[in-house]
Amino acid sequence: MTLEKLDNLVKVNKLKVEPPDQHEFDGMLKAAKSRLQDARVEGLSEDGQFSLAYSAAHALALAAMRWHGYRSENRYLVFQCLEHTIGLENAKWRVLDKCHAQRNLAEYEGHLEITPQLLEALLDITEELLELVMALGPV
Repeated sequence: MTLEKLDNLVKVNKLKVEPPDQHEFDGMLKAAKSRLQDARVEGLSEDGQFSLAYSAAHALALAAMRWHGYRSENRYLVFQCLEHTIGLENAKWRVLDKCHAQRNLAEYEGHLEITPQLLEALLDITEELLELVMALGPV
């Protein structure tokens, strides 16, 4: 993994350099695990599952960024940086980017239409993110 691209984002004020914090990292992991577990609860609405899984994915993406000593104020950017922070395939972070767009439609326009396929992809990718972020080890 090269962090050169993240350094370039710092130069254009899209990311900030900030020392990683173990307590913050652990909190993000704990929150993500809890939300992902809740997203798998039987009988929960697809909207609820989507919201919980998206929140878990975002927490994990942010944790990966923070582990490397960067911070973003843009929600979408943490997904786009997953290629560089944990080596996630482009196709997978693009699914997360699509989920971000769906989340924005729901949040700002009250319109949420997710397919079962998108929800399952989000859940699967979030499970993978959890494994990859945990594999980073302590800060």
